[in-house]
Amino acid sequence: MSTITMRPPVAAPKGDRSFWLQSIAADAVTPPLQGSADCDLAIVGGGYAGLWTALRIKEQAPEMRITVLEADFCGSGASGRNGGQVHSWFAEIDILKALVGEDNALMLCRATADSIEELGYLQASGTIDMDLRLDGWLWTASSTAQEGAWTAATELCRAFGEDRFRALRRDDILRRTGSGVSYIGVLEERAGTVQPAKLAVGLRNLALSHGIVIHERSPVLEITPGPRPHLRTAGGTLSASNVVLAANAWLSAIPELHPYLYVVSSQIIATAPAPDILARIGWTDGASICDAQQHVLYYQRTPEGTVIFGRGTGGIAYNDRIDARFNRGSDGGADNVREMQRVYPELKDVPVLYDWSGPIDCTAQHLPVFGHLKDHANIFYAMGFNGTGIAQTPVAGRIMASLVLGRDDIWSRCGLVGLGTRTRLPPEPLRYLGARVVRHAIRRKNDLEILNRRPGPLTRFVAALAP
Repeated sequence: MSTITMRPPVAAPKGDRSFWLQSIAADAVTPPLQGSADCDLAIVGGGYAGLWTALRIKEQAPEMRITVLEADFCGSGASGRNGGQVHSWFAEIDILKALVGEDNALMLCRATADSIEELGYLQASGTIDMDLRLDGWLWTASSTAQEGAWTAATELCRAFGEDRFRALRRDDILRRTGSGVSYIGVLEERAGTVQPAKLAVGLRNLALSHGIVIHERSPVLEITPGPRPHLRTAGGTLSASNVVLAANAWLSAIPELHPYLYVVSSQIIATAPAPDILARIGWTDGASICDAQQHVLYYQRTPEGTVIFGRGTGGIAYNDRIDARFNRGSDGGADNVREMQRVYPELKDVPVLYDWSGPIDCTAQHLPVFGHLKDHANIFYAMGFNGTGIAQTPVAGRIMASLVLGRDDIWSRCGLVGLGTRTRLPPEPLRYLGARVVRHAIRRKNDLEILNRRPGPLTRFVAALAP
């Protein structure tokens, strides 16, 4: 019976934490695991996926003793570092259909739309104050190469009778965003933005109120499988009947999962509040905005007038070994500053006060995958959220609840369960070397296409090798 060794976490120093986390002084509020303890279900990871799984299972099995082990503090990982964009899976319905079939794709997309309504209820009821603003999600093009990126998804939605997207023209986008750089696109109306750290902290508080035990600052160092697996931390050992691994990018350390998972970085900046400038250009609501380049830009403004501007950088590490570079880059967010000033030249004199990074767990199909380890039917995993999780992880919690509780239902049978349909990625060093070459080609392709220049055939060919 081999022990599963987890990688030591690389917690971000306070000064490298995201704007979201720093703005609410988020930190640990529960004690680390000390000594020996036991439970029915141990969950590794206190982000959205882990907390939603705990809450879903507690709803269905109130008697179950659930303990969450979080390496740093709840929300310190991807859940508190993302761009705060809320939109459904309908934007990926064509990708879902290709992977899981029509019925499953439609079910999963509708489930994420239901998740958005659930977030709305949690906000309206006062259960979680997450600054949710359902002002829409704009999916736009700012160059000819980006035009029509949404066509496959929107046409499939119409074929399914789902009227999810409305076409946008240049004047619509200018009126909504205050920027004329993007000139065509679509709008998902029941979507928007949240303060992601507030959501993560709110989920932690909700879990605690339901009797779920949480130990922060308790990174799991190793797991000994068996009828009752043992999870060892620096301060203690937890035994459980079942284990859920919901540690996002850190699951790349597990040999069985690593061939299907790769880790890239995303970088985000936050400006000083500039409400007067934003009001002058007409950017006043809480919509989330993306463009359609391969390393997508995503941005929003907060209620106070801070501009959040992010981009997938495609930054990688050899053998997916996550280090301090995944917490904060060395360039002060220069690439994002350049792009923000291209989209919003009016912000050129507004200081950037925060820049941070984060590791993203990706699969080749850019959709998450759920299941249990091949030789350990009581050790489950949820991974591959690809930087899109606010409306998706509530659905992930339902899938994981059915798997852990042994239910035979639409969630346990859905096509996102099991690695069998997923593409294996190359081993090292081919993975790292190939990813660097592809990343360079994508960046060159993006830079040329944004100027409406056509990249050469070699650049296009190499960029197309990206998963």
